Amino acid sequence: MIFLHKLLPLFVMPTLVFIVLIFICTYKGYKKLIYLLSILFYILSTPVFSNIIMKIVEGEYIYQKKEELDEADAIVILGGMLKIYEFENSYSVEWNDPDRFFKGIKLYDSLKSDKIIFTGGKSPFNVTAVSEGSVLKNYALKYGVLEEDIIVTKEVLNTYDESLAVSEVLGENKTAILVTSAFHMNRAKLLFEKQGIKIIPYKVDFKCSMNSRLYFIDFIPSSDALKTTEIALREVLGRIYYSFK
Repeated sequence: MIFLHKLLPLFVMPTLVFIVLIFICTYKGYKKLIYLLSILFYILSTPVFSNIIMKIVEGEYIYQKKEELDEADAIVILGGMLKIYEFENSYSVEWNDPDRFFKGIKLYDSLKSDKIIFTGGKSPFNVTAVSEGSVLKNYALKYGVLEEDIIVTKEVLNTYDESLAVSEVLGENKTAILVTSAFHMNRAKLLFEKQGIKIIPYKVDFKCSMNSRLYFIDFIPSSDALKTTEIALREVLGRIYYSFK
């Protein structure tokens, strides 16, 4: 089921849809439709469009001041920020979105909670013996977090699993400061609140730029812009799916 959950969105993303439709239109001889699809694909691949759709998905652009946050029973730092490569007796790590980790540590240092929860994330496409949460725990220890203040959940494969795993270790009627990327916060908050956890959202890792001037380069398509567009579209699909679950 998890593979379907991860793979199915790929079949409705612009890249694959465009390729399939171009093949069909070429076979059928629909030249005008090919031109229309090319224009649409161009729009989706421009920074100006990707920035607009990501702004909508991320919502209000604001980095909350730590002083304004209420204290909570735990600081929950969601996974998805590491790539783990295992060798025979060791592993190496590459960071994707380090903001989640470092902003979570700052919240702990600011005494917003005496507990940090890392989720035991594992990729279904690159299964490793060590979980992301275990690796992050080791980093947190190096940054001065006490070992007794760190909880690593059981292994999880997606955000829904994370909400279940955190609710198991946190218990009922608890409050958590939820730290995750801005585009991901809406869906994550929904899932955690369905588990009965009161969430204090703390957005980090904003993908869009705010109040920036437009330049001619913003109208030139790029792979980075297309990737941003697809991240936003996948998140919209996830929100729709879990709103009915």
